[in-house]
Amino acid sequence: MIPSMSRRLRTLATRWADDRGDVPGWVLITLMTAGLVVVIWALAGPALSGIFEDAISKVSGL
Repeated sequence: MIPSMSRRLRTLATRWADDRGDVPGWVLITLMTAGLVVVIWALAGPALSGIFEDAISKVSGL
């Protein structure tokens, strides 16, 4: 193999290894997002349910 080609392959392999990212950071972001969804749903759920039921009653004529 050509020496410069070998060096390029090692550089590419190093970049791929470094591209895995920060797994604990992504887990934390995912958990925080899920927590925000639960909190927003708990706060807005009754209002959204009321809006939905009102809209359905208007459409169905009940």
